[in-house]
Amino acid sequence: MTKEFRHFINGEFVSSERTFPKYSPLNNKQIGVIHEANKQQVDDAVKAARAAMKGPWGKMTVEQRVAKLYAVADEITRRFDEFVEAEMQDTGQTLHVMEHVFIPRGAANFKIFADVIKNVPTEAFQMETPDGRGAMNSAIRLPKGVIGVVCPWNAPFLLMTWKVGPALACGNAVIVKPSEETPATALLLAEVMRDVGIPAGVYNVVHGFGPQSTGEFLTSHDGVDAITFTGETQTGAAIMKAAADGIRDVSFELGGKNAGIVFADCDFDKAIEGIGRASFLNTGQVCLGTERVYVERPIFKKFVQALKEKAESFVAGDPTDPKTTMGPLISKEHQAKVLSYYEKAKKEGATIVTGGGVPDMSGDYADGAWVQPTIWIDLPESASVIQDEIFGPCCHIRPFDTEDEVIELANATEYGLSTTIWTQDLARAYRMAQGVDVGITWINSWFLRDLRTPFGGSKKSGIGREGGVHSLEFYTELRNVCIKL
Repeated sequence: MTKEFRHFINGEFVSSERTFPKYSPLNNKQIGVIHEANKQQVDDAVKAARAAMKGPWGKMTVEQRVAKLYAVADEITRRFDEFVEAEMQDTGQTLHVMEHVFIPRGAANFKIFADVIKNVPTEAFQMETPDGRGAMNSAIRLPKGVIGVVCPWNAPFLLMTWKVGPALACGNAVIVKPSEETPATALLLAEVMRDVGIPAGVYNVVHGFGPQSTGEFLTSHDGVDAITFTGETQTGAAIMKAAADGIRDVSFELGGKNAGIVFADCDFDKAIEGIGRASFLNTGQVCLGTERVYVERPIFKKFVQALKEKAESFVAGDPTDPKTTMGPLISKEHQAKVLSYYEKAKKEGATIVTGGGVPDMSGDYADGAWVQPTIWIDLPESASVIQDEIFGPCCHIRPFDTEDEVIELANATEYGLSTTIWTQDLARAYRMAQGVDVGITWINSWFLRDLRTPFGGSKKSGIGREGGVHSLEFYTELRNVCIKL
């Protein structure tokens, strides 16, 4: 049965004249029709959001907003299986990832940021004045206004709520533009918002593409006060240009070409497990994933063989089957991109340790967007698959000899999002964490996130930090009030 994915504007589901098909990444069969918002519908969403800021939402106390966001989280949890199923249909990813990572973390984003806004302090200073009576300065936080939330397709619910949660906690209204590949959970969340009594216009969803479509209409709209985006660096640059008109604030998490660094003194089994997850989880479609692995020379050959066995242990298939550990890529288009890099690696002289093609999928899955987990060695650092973000289940492994050498290798990229370092020498680990130019460094772990901590990228991997009180810096305007005593 074909589903229709409509917009959610001012508390109602709305259709468009123009639509486009939604295909399953599992078998490339059409599973839905997505409505494409025109400029007028985006304008309607902006007007609804601005009206909501002046209406009941804008008049709520912090305690009232917190209660509403707790209700949102509880309703997501009550409808947990629906969110899991919707995201699996959109992305093709496995039941385990949805049930244990993406959907629970999405629900948690609302409670975490509700608690932050309820408990965060602001500054107060008493100052002297010439008359001796003094003055008192105090900071107050006010919502920034209407936030445009432009979302990616690789972990759509988690990454969308990571932005919607703090935006609403701070009292803003939002207009969400999901990826055209993954519309479902943004609309399920619309039902949740409506059912728990979030006022109309506070949460809006508009579907479509980027240039000359919904994304451009939203990011260039002068009624949008700030824009937050997760996705490709090139798209981020285009949004930043649009935001320059009106001098509107932006928060970006962009591309990455992240390094994993493994020293000979590591806990070997844990390092293999960790790098295996970092390279292949979610079929490699993780912005924080590891596509470059540097291994200290004494354990290089052993590590390559062990990671080969890890890669070959993944089972592709039905995402609802608990035995399945790898899903397809998001689309046939993205499959073609990843496979083009697999071909480039061959032409540039890579030794293929494992993979490099398409798995043999039979029956209903034969035409899905599948690729093999792939490992290369023996390429120079100038090779395309070492320099470019591929966003697939692949990595290149290279030996190194010294700390200084591997820091230079890890930093030899235009990106600076994350790294994962494996060593039992904590002094060395700390030196490395200071030396590698990234926003987040994991020591003997990967993808472990405390939502209160700052998150973001360096260089071309992003602008700004979100998480905990750092999100408040983007989603609120901090003002000073000076009272003469």
